[in-house]
Amino acid sequence: MNLQQALDKCLQNWKNISKFDFCLLNTDFSPVVSTSEKRLPAIEKLENFSAGNALCLSGKTISFYKIHEQEQYTHLLLIWGSPEQISVIGELAVCQVESLLDAYAQKSSKNVFMQRLLLGELSSVDLYNQAKKMHIADQATRVVLLIQTQDSKDENVLSTIRNLISSKSKDILTSLDTSRLIIVHELSIDEQHDDILDLATVIVDMLGAEAMISAKVSFSSVITQLSDLSNAYKEACTAMEIGKIFTPDTPVYSYSRLGLGRLIYQIPLSICELFLDEIYPNESLESLDAETLNIIRTFFENNLNLSETSRNLYVHRNSLVYRFEKLQKKYGLDVRSFEDALTFKISMMVADYVRHSKKNA
Repeated sequence: MNLQQALDKCLQNWKNISKFDFCLLNTDFSPVVSTSEKRLPAIEKLENFSAGNALCLSGKTISFYKIHEQEQYTHLLLIWGSPEQISVIGELAVCQVESLLDAYAQKSSKNVFMQRLLLGELSSVDLYNQAKKMHIADQATRVVLLIQTQDSKDENVLSTIRNLISSKSKDILTSLDTSRLIIVHELSIDEQHDDILDLATVIVDMLGAEAMISAKVSFSSVITQLSDLSNAYKEACTAMEIGKIFTPDTPVYSYSRLGLGRLIYQIPLSICELFLDEIYPNESLESLDAETLNIIRTFFENNLNLSETSRNLYVHRNSLVYRFEKLQKKYGLDVRSFEDALTFKISMMVADYVRHSKKNA
């Protein structure tokens, strides 16, 4: 629930309780929330009250209240009704509105702090001072989880994630753009890599089941210093990028489990293209159809076992042999042998990387 919704709910509740109408204005007298379409007082009256020292002013049919946020006058609350009836209700309504504004202001400042920290925009002195002010421990075992969806601002996405981490009081949820959410997760004493992997999988499953949204989650290695959060965020981003290139069908990626993809990702594009030209001087891997690629990948997943692959694909063993022989004539590599299978596997990954790099160039 955003601030606008919270204020609207608050004043609607007060209207239901008191039967009075409320209107919250900015200091320029533009409406923020109103429970009716009643005409506002003249601008001159609003300006005179705002310029004066009084915190409240009661008229025959309407009362004025100043609202402060962190000791600064930021809003004006109007309540329609007789002064005798409004007095207590007005003071209580002011207290609740001010509490809401302060709570959301604190939440907003924490979000800004975390965003700047993740982007590496804070000096060590600013980091320490602001963290202390917000009661965020400098030393703790943490990990950064990056959640990517089509729209991270979707209320269904936000509420699902908030419900998940609500029991983890020290976890912080923030975002840097419209498609990425970040959870700074503080680990308990007995949490290990597999527990973080389980948490990431639960996030994917919950978003799919409750919000009907597909998501991918990556996470960094474990850090112990708050100042390392920026590097941890970069690790989570790298894991997301590499995972989407080399294992696009997998929804969860761990920075410490990227395998061969991490190595290929760091090779210059020109060297990758030279490697492919050397392995396939006459034929490009682009000419492989989807069915053949699926057969090869299944064969690799079954540790080069022909019988197991034929069972999984419901294809006769001899048909697979025929397919692989055609592949050998075309590319000069027999994937049934370990060495050629290894070359073919690596070249497929390199080709995926080259294709992705050119697409996003």
